[in-house]
Amino acid sequence: MATKGRLYGVGVGPGDPELLTLKALRLLRAAPVIAYQSAVDKESIARAIVSQYLPGNQIEVSFHLPRALEPEKANSIYDQEVKPIAEHLAAGRDVVVLCEGDPFFYGSFMYVFTRLSEEYQTEVVPGISSLMACPVALGVPFTYYNDILTVLPAPMPAEELITQLLTTDAAAIMKLGRHFTKVRDILHQLGLASRARYIERATMAQQRIVPLDEVDPAQVPYFSMIVIPTKNRL
Repeated sequence: MATKGRLYGVGVGPGDPELLTLKALRLLRAAPVIAYQSAVDKESIARAIVSQYLPGNQIEVSFHLPRALEPEKANSIYDQEVKPIAEHLAAGRDVVVLCEGDPFFYGSFMYVFTRLSEEYQTEVVPGISSLMACPVALGVPFTYYNDILTVLPAPMPAEELITQLLTTDAAAIMKLGRHFTKVRDILHQLGLASRARYIERATMAQQRIVPLDEVDPAQVPYFSMIVIPTKNRL
């Protein structure tokens, strides 16, 4: 019986190819198969980040995990999308799954992990996440000493966002997209707009930093964040 391949979930960082870890670089160069999430008919962001490091002789597997689905529908689609990865593993080939940012911090690899890690030996390699990259790109310290940092997905109901923002020292609001207007209005309502900083595609060539009230809500990408740094200074 053939030995099963090993599954690697590799974080490739927020966008700057130089923010790749040495371990990630070693694994993605050595793997016979690399896999990556991509939107339909669009280039994979994860693959684009590491493209200059690829040796050119690997099998490549693209999969699509559509967002904003009900869990029951998403489960059946995700089950199908990971099957090509499982087939390579079953045939004895190691597979490196590339993931923007960190695999376990809102990463697409989590959906591969939950479906395949019990059957195949799995290793996860951390990556620099947008949570770390955005405040650095903005030039604002996030927290000091015992400050509390809260990470909030923008699709949350307005009432829940308000509750969380009222009880934290600093916040990162992610996955803005079409939810930007709701979030911006809440920040004005709570008196937090003056501290809020907007950034999109942090560390990528297309990085943009825009004053909150000058952001066009119709042009806000998924890869954007509002950073609310602590008001404390030490």
